Amino acid sequence: MGHKIDRLWFVTNPNSGSASTERCAAIEEVFAERGLTLAGRTLFPEDDLPDAATLDAHDVDAVVLFGGDGTINAALCKLAGWNGRFLILPGGTMNLLAKALHDSLDPHAIIRAAHAAHRTVALPFIEAGAHRAFVGLIIGPAAQWFRAREAVRKRRLGAMLRAIRHAWSRTFGRGVRVSGSVRLRKRYQAVLVRPDAKGLDVAGIDARDWRTIANLGWNWVSGDWVEASSVTHSISRHLTIEGRRPVLALFDGEPQRLERGTRITGGMSAEQFICTKANGA
Repeated sequence: MGHKIDRLWFVTNPNSGSASTERCAAIEEVFAERGLTLAGRTLFPEDDLPDAATLDAHDVDAVVLFGGDGTINAALCKLAGWNGRFLILPGGTMNLLAKALHDSLDPHAIIRAAHAAHRTVALPFIEAGAHRAFVGLIIGPAAQWFRAREAVRKRRLGAMLRAIRHAWSRTFGRGVRVSGSVRLRKRYQAVLVRPDAKGLDVAGIDARDWRTIANLGWNWVSGDWVEASSVTHSISRHLTIEGRRPVLALFDGEPQRLERGTRITGGMSAEQFICTKANGA
């Protein structure tokens, strides 16, 4: 059973999925209904995310994150050393963390369940330098599909088509090479990495599999990229970026450049994620 939560800090992103201004207002009404105090709110990315000192100064018990996986990732990385709790609400397109932590995908039902009774659990993550991924990491040319997804979000058809053509041409380029404690000797168009309590769940995809590459691209554009690959997954303790140049990588959908020699490892968070699932997280 988790500790009681009374004072909240609400982080939202109206550009993410379903986290509209109207839905945010409705969620704040549920806070009031349950007698919860809203100690502060952040409209990301317009506002800076709070740091641990700010949250502690306001006696915050839990940060409520209502946005997409990228918004959630930014907040979790910023607050990696904070000792409070996190309540993840589904406000994006994939909502994979919310699905892992809650039986319901109704934000109102989640808040009521969390206030009535909840547990706190640890979650696995992927780490590379200053970057973390709690949902997944894509490394290599196929990561270029993120530009097409951003165009879809902004409803810019012309930009989406240009981005898809660019991503397609780059996807079938030279590829990326990584080494690790599993056998990864080829150059891949994408290396998909998911966090796992046992290490890193790794899948390498190469351009000879046209159907898988096309599926990866389309599912990335539509927001369900983690389920795009049907190849066999292996568990690795670590990975290292090979080659001569930096490579594009997407941490929970957010682009970063990884230098040659960057070491990628797995880790476990503290038990600070509020879970309302009946049977585990």
